[in-house]
Amino acid sequence: QVQLVQSGGGLVQAGGSLNLSCVAPRRTFNNNGVGWFRQAPGKEREFVATISWNAGRTSYADSVLGRFTISRNNAASTVWLRMNSLEVEDTAVYYCASARGAVGGREPSGYNYWGQGTQVTVSS
Repeated sequence: QVQLVQSGGGLVQAGGSLNLSCVAPRRTFNNNGVGWFRQAPGKEREFVATISWNAGRTSYADSVLGRFTISRNNAASTVWLRMNSLEVEDTAVYYCASARGAVGGREPSGYNYWGQGTQVTVSS
């Protein structure tokens, strides 16, 4: 079982910023796309952002476009999600996930390994 380890998150006021990180074993990480998803209470897990194996392609949900940035460093087997201009609606548990192939999509079914989740709470 491959384990992705997340860190970051926490409590921030609206308009603030947070950084999330996700680390995974290099053998299962460096050739795969990585995505971030989030799940708010009572809602389904939703796509946030994804990055291809070589960082050549990124994609964002409309709700975070222009505010969030996904990046990766394969030498460190790490993917980050930089979240700026946070809104109360961004409050959720955030998950990183390793895609089944070199490019991940927007559906959770396209990912086979998941992080443990980290809480992000944005207060008004």
